[in-house]
Amino acid sequence: MDMRSKVLSGVALASMLLAAACGGGTPAPSGASAPPASAASADPAKVTGAVTVLTNRTDLVTDGTMKKYAAEFNKTYPDVTVKFEGVTDYEGEVKIRMNTENYGDVLLIPNTIGKDDYPKFFEPLGSVTDLEDKYVYTSKSHVGGNVYGIPAFSSVNGFVYNKDVWKKAGITDWPTTPDEFLADLQAVKDKGGAIPYYTNYKDGWPLTAWTSVLGSPSCDAKATDKLATSLEPWKAGGDLNIADTLLYNIVNRKLSEPDPTTTNWEDSKSQLATGKIASMWLGSWAIVQMQKAAKDAGLDSSVIGYMPFPAQSGGKFCTMVTPDYLYAVNVHSQNKPAARAWLEWMVQKSGFSETNQAISSVAGAPLPSALQPYKDAGVEFVELSQAETGKFNKIDNESEVGLNKQDYRQKLIDIARGAGSGDLNGLFSELTTKWADTVKLSG
Repeated sequence: MDMRSKVLSGVALASMLLAAACGGGTPAPSGASAPPASAASADPAKVTGAVTVLTNRTDLVTDGTMKKYAAEFNKTYPDVTVKFEGVTDYEGEVKIRMNTENYGDVLLIPNTIGKDDYPKFFEPLGSVTDLEDKYVYTSKSHVGGNVYGIPAFSSVNGFVYNKDVWKKAGITDWPTTPDEFLADLQAVKDKGGAIPYYTNYKDGWPLTAWTSVLGSPSCDAKATDKLATSLEPWKAGGDLNIADTLLYNIVNRKLSEPDPTTTNWEDSKSQLATGKIASMWLGSWAIVQMQKAAKDAGLDSSVIGYMPFPAQSGGKFCTMVTPDYLYAVNVHSQNKPAARAWLEWMVQKSGFSETNQAISSVAGAPLPSALQPYKDAGVEFVELSQAETGKFNKIDNESEVGLNKQDYRQKLIDIARGAGSGDLNGLFSELTTKWADTVKLSG
């Protein structure tokens, strides 16, 4: 049975993660050959060499955290040297590097790479049949029955916010509609003494998180899959329309930073923790980073809150459980056994997901404590279907809409703040035409 379309309560999420391993995979085609032997040796002492790991976590490279992980890894694999490259513009730079063979030995698959292209760039890690009992979300990265990536972890999405700022503004309950959320941001501006919302416009990549609203207002596990055939992705009342209209209104009503061209991701963490910023829309992976920023500022980490998107279905909030970046091995790597060893150790043994309060990719792992408020509030966790990921990404790329990119939401923000021509409806019409024309051509 395909567990990926089920809607579950927060209480049942942990058991869902165990059950999810039993579905969603497509069996290898009859007569398909086995993947090349890239697995690490059963004897760690025989795995040797050096590997380069590309990561978007520049902060963990700079502060030495990744070196600590490598030191722990070396307790099991003493003859493997691990080097790290932190990439700030991960999506942009790594995609360019993938025009060559030099894109590390282990990397996170850029979201802009079409699923059908995975075999060109990445080493197969095993068949769906072999891996679906070990990991969740193997269906996201399989092509022809072989798996090419394992999620670093999974997360849900919401607004990271400073509780003290919202309390100072007189807000005690989570808003249940976009209009209520806008009213709350106005109260923060008037009484809270903080920038109500921070776009992270300049770094850009945080804006792609707004696509993850898909499924939450409608509480629809197949929201993304449906876009692969939709001719009206921005129709009134639809998830994308609701999300992008809210972002537009936040900026248009001057409830965001005065000059979005000067935003800074790293600085934004301490600004939110210290109450200079009230809220940001991000994956739950960001909670622990904000908590650390609070501690670094001498504050209690409990000042950091997390709330779901302000829309309800059937009187309940819904949040989508989605995998983060996928770990993969470069198909051109000269040291695939060592690369595979690092990938598997990071997912299974490092404790990285637990440290980051994220949902582990290992089947049966417990729910992180950072999501306890969602669980307590009865937020429904919906595991977002990935059945049409390949088609969705292909249409997104060929239409040049860029739901996985930052450009169109930067354009939306420019229009909202008066720095770009046109209006919101015109932008929606333009995007819809591009998307619909590509869907029609795709058959």
